[in-house]
Amino acid sequence: MKASPIQEAAIFAIERPHPNLFIYYVLALLLIPPLLPVLILPAWFRYHTMRYRFTAEGISMSWGILFRREIIVNYARIQDIHLRSNVVERWLGLAKILVQTASGSAGAELTLEGLREFAAIRDFLYERMRGVKEPARVADARPQTAMPPLTGGGSVAELATVLQEVVGELRALRHTLEQRRSETPAPDAPRDA
Repeated sequence: MKASPIQEAAIFAIERPHPNLFIYYVLALLLIPPLLPVLILPAWFRYHTMRYRFTAEGISMSWGILFRREIIVNYARIQDIHLRSNVVERWLGLAKILVQTASGSAGAELTLEGLREFAAIRDFLYERMRGVKEPARVADARPQTAMPPLTGGGSVAELATVLQEVVGELRALRHTLEQRRSETPAPDAPRDA
């Protein structure tokens, strides 16, 4: 399903995760209460520094203060896309989008988290990954007679003519070689004295 221009504009406008992502981080840290004071600060920095950028070429995700990380994935490199969400994420209306590439690693190259528009983003990424274009408009039902131009400036018809000439020359060469072989006596044949 092709995304409308309004949906594409909304996806290109996404830059930050939804605020429910920080709530999810806090709830996950509450599972191990003794580590909450230690791990709450890295979770807070991760949430507040996380940025997404959707461009015409690909997706980028960055986060971190001391150790800044940035992952950029071109749409052409995307092999597969998965949605994953646990019970808490579903309750908060969030899901993770796992983007896999042909990088050789078993895991996802990029994990987009904290997004509420996950289904629309997944569909958008599938479109870009597969190179979906606008359907071609049929102006006339008659077949085209003009051949499309080649990169060198010639047309397909000219190329076909040149290739036919090359085939003709190769046949003539083969015929000439076969004649010479039949005229030349074999080295084992007895010679007349």
